[in-house]
Amino acid sequence: MTATGAEPARDAAIRRNSGVSLWRQISDRIRRLETSGELDSDGRLPPEFALAEEFGVNRHTVRSAISHLVQEGVLRTEQGRGTFFRSRPRLAYPIGRRTRFSAGLEGQASSLQMVLVESSTVDADARVAEGLDLEAGAPVVWLRTIGLADGEPVSTAESWFPADRLPGIADAFRRTGSVTSALSLLGIGDYTRRATTLTATHASDDDLARLKLTPGAIVLAAVGVNVDPDGRPIQYSETRFSADRIELTIESG
Repeated sequence: MTATGAEPARDAAIRRNSGVSLWRQISDRIRRLETSGELDSDGRLPPEFALAEEFGVNRHTVRSAISHLVQEGVLRTEQGRGTFFRSRPRLAYPIGRRTRFSAGLEGQASSLQMVLVESSTVDADARVAEGLDLEAGAPVVWLRTIGLADGEPVSTAESWFPADRLPGIADAFRRTGSVTSALSLLGIGDYTRRATTLTATHASDDDLARLKLTPGAIVLAAVGVNVDPDGRPIQYSETRFSADRIELTIESG
């Protein structure tokens, strides 16, 4: 922590009347301390009064932020010792030409599972149509899935597939529990990632429920387009990962 009179650069990002509650802003700053190199080797947070002084807020605001991070499993408290970051390593999920949930997390968890939450055939909106090179309004099969590692939700995804080529993708997924295996059943033995866009944002209400997070949590969002060996788009997806459980790594080539 900084003991000089100058405020750290991260304090400047805390804004009152910004539409984001102060405790949520403080919880974000506390999360960043884990990788800032400013903490002791045991990962102990400074006292509440020190955090309140540094961030320019009252101790109640700091206490609210810490309480939610404890509920989320980011922090733990020890009576008489203080508050510590949990030593829970993030799972590394690679984003590359062949991005696959199970293959990407293989060896990092005892069990991996993709669960189909719901599916339907819908009309493609503008973003989905553009991703799949379709006309707006063309029929697409929509799947909502949740990825589990050791029974804990680590990702939630929506995927769209061209209904004229892959009308049975939902049933195939129910049978296999895997997009890759489902596509293989439908005659597409391989596919690659044509494009990926990554962003970080606060968790939405849906994220909080599906990933079992608490308000203020950060999610990593990946928007991707997969294509078959002929370069034709077969899947447009929007996947959201819990930033406390997953770190995304970019593979070259």
